Amino acid sequence: MSRWDGIDEFVATAEAESFSQAARRLGLSTSGVSREVARLEERLQTRLLYRTTRRVSLTDAGRAFLARCRDLIHDRDEALAAVGEEDGEVKGLLRMTCSSAYGERYVVPAVNAFALAHPKLSLHIELDDTVRDIVSEGFDLAIRFGRLTDSRLIAKRLASRTRRLCASPDYLARAGTPTTIADLDTHAGVLGAADTWPFREGEREIAFKPQGRFRCNSGQAVLDATLQGLGICQLPNFYVDPAIADGRLVPLLEHANPADEGVWAVYPHLRLLPAKVRLLVEHLEGSLG
Repeated sequence: MSRWDGIDEFVATAEAESFSQAARRLGLSTSGVSREVARLEERLQTRLLYRTTRRVSLTDAGRAFLARCRDLIHDRDEALAAVGEEDGEVKGLLRMTCSSAYGERYVVPAVNAFALAHPKLSLHIELDDTVRDIVSEGFDLAIRFGRLTDSRLIAKRLASRTRRLCASPDYLARAGTPTTIADLDTHAGVLGAADTWPFREGEREIAFKPQGRFRCNSGQAVLDATLQGLGICQLPNFYVDPAIADGRLVPLLEHANPADEGVWAVYPHLRLLPAKVRLLVEHLEGSLG
């Protein structure tokens, strides 16, 4: 039995607060993860986790042990990565996450091109509109938008996106064309996940709360409802630019568009960044920028 046995399982379980989530992260069975953690506790003669039917939580001993285990795992993985990259090849598994629509349209095609150039690299991409905790869930890389606040992560700007206000010609023919932000009070909004729309007048940032009878947390669904003439939407430019270009949508209040948002590659703090992550980030910067 290796002295490493159970450490990866313990860290994954502690960070996810769940044996099943830890098993998903590690690609193992839930029973196998639980068994390895129990064996580790038996070897240490110390309880590391409290277990209930819904979740697990750390004991005081487990909390102290977790901090040391994280350092051990980082050092081990960096050492293995350094040896594995001495031959100049990019290989191994790279796990990354991104929002669904942007990922499908831009990120995945760029990553596929990178994969073709590196046949020994395996990729696991999760497209998800929730903000995942890439440290606790074991991701190597994420693509994020806007302002970043997690001090555990390093961020590199890849590109930018702009939010644009628009509506269909049919809707504007019926309801009129707004020329000021205040005019939006008399119009139907097609709403996404956010409760407010950001605008900027000069140096002043404005948050407008639209009203409407359609709301959906899918940008593609908001786009379709706007194209059908249900009202005015504000969406990132990658959704609406094609429809604006061919006349199916009309841009509105362009002078008041909010400041561009950054598109960022984010990854955990590591003393030695694996080549697979560093080179993919460089590739995405060239492709998306």
